[in-house]
Amino acid sequence: MSTIPTTTTIRCDIVSAEKEIFHGDAIFVVASAELGEVGIAPRHAPLITRLKPGKVIVTRPDGEKLDFYVSGGMLEVQPQVVTVLADTVLRADDLDEAAAVKAKEEAERVIANRGQAMDIAEAQAKLAEAMAQLQALERLRKNLKH
Repeated sequence: MSTIPTTTTIRCDIVSAEKEIFHGDAIFVVASAELGEVGIAPRHAPLITRLKPGKVIVTRPDGEKLDFYVSGGMLEVQPQVVTVLADTVLRADDLDEAAAVKAKEEAERVIANRGQAMDIAEAQAKLAEAMAQLQALERLRKNLKH
């Protein structure tokens, strides 16, 4: 009687437009998809979905959690590999809090002043991006306290 080997890790590749940001094994990956957060474990069913600005959390086999911020993009899941493709990818500890707060305030100002329809749509996108960056920073701070 043969047993089917169980895969305990999945390869994870996180790539920005400029370079590969992360390549390694993971036991779990969480990403902010357009319709909500998705969790990917080894042997996950194939999936392709768009990502909204937000976080990607990679749990390494040793339990370490790596936090990344993506500006949006695509997530592809195959049984052996998870690939995140994004225009911008930053490690959470590389985020600039002051710049994110300034971007959030500017976007809120444009929305409050009821600018052109195009300005409002752009401001809403910038606001979502700034809020996602600030949430990633907050999560990083919480992890550092524990």
